[in-house]
Amino acid sequence: MKYLRLLLLPLSLLYGLVVRIRNRFYDWGILKSTGFEMPIIVVGNLDVGGAGKSPMTEYLIRLLKSSYKIATLSRGYGRATKGFLMASAQSTASDIGDEPAQFKSKFPDIGVAVCEKRVAGVEHLKDDHEVIILDDAYQHRALKPGLSILLFDYSRVNEPRLLLPAGNLREPFAGRKRAGIIIISKCPATLTLLEQGRVIKRIRPYPHQSLFFTSITYLPLQNMAGEPVNQAIDAETTIFLLTGIANPTPLLIHLKKQTQSIIHHNYPDHHRFSLKNISKLAGEFEACTAQKKVIITTEKDAQRLGEQDLLAEVLKLPVWVLPIGISFLNNGRQQFDILIQNYVRQY
Repeated sequence: MKYLRLLLLPLSLLYGLVVRIRNRFYDWGILKSTGFEMPIIVVGNLDVGGAGKSPMTEYLIRLLKSSYKIATLSRGYGRATKGFLMASAQSTASDIGDEPAQFKSKFPDIGVAVCEKRVAGVEHLKDDHEVIILDDAYQHRALKPGLSILLFDYSRVNEPRLLLPAGNLREPFAGRKRAGIIIISKCPATLTLLEQGRVIKRIRPYPHQSLFFTSITYLPLQNMAGEPVNQAIDAETTIFLLTGIANPTPLLIHLKKQTQSIIHHNYPDHHRFSLKNISKLAGEFEACTAQKKVIITTEKDAQRLGEQDLLAEVLKLPVWVLPIGISFLNNGRQQFDILIQNYVRQY
């Protein structure tokens, strides 16, 4: 499949031309880019797929929420609604998308909103909030953020830089210049300084950019209600892994350190689970003869599993949720925090 995509190179060249012209029009002011007199932080990436934007957004929320009135703004990918919508405690993934639903579930006291048009979304939020964090809006050039954080998945740094549809880039690699901070995400915790140097040469950050390396931190298991569970996993445990995320590979690598017996029910990113999916999982789980067996899913997937038409069936199963966070390599956390706090204090 990877090599078949190379046949699409002519379309990638056409797509790249269109994106370059569009970006130039924004750079030259031919297309309007709206800025706001308040701290607006964009978290994004150049590739399609997951680079750890949600954990970074959650990190920023934790860093700032005790001092400022925070709101997150997302497109709300996969939702059944349209236009601007402010999340409530009753909002579901169908209403606002899985990632915004996750933010609202974990941080009920902050504002969580969705809107396809980010400028319109900020207009709705700006009078009642002091900081707005936009998840996955790096290519939304109609909005001019004060600070952009650009993430690169470590496992994909050395891939060919081909644009869609032959490759995975949403825009040319030169687009990284708009970022103020670059994060190399999902790094091995033991990444050597030599390898970090190779990555820096590959990324070629500009002088105005600060670059950090982060790794995934896996947190204790929870139930569907977000409560800790006393569940030990060892080599004798069979894991039924249920995912609908862009890149489940790091999660698989982590779980294989604990057991080699993993049965992966793998679905596309943002997959809307059906009763048929849950019935298949339940049937295989029931048929498994292992004495120790569990079902594990991600926080993002748990939001879609919590839909009313599924929840009753899901709660019949021992479904545990594995939350993730991020940690900074090279003691970079303090420097990163200072950069963010200083940016917000400007306003």
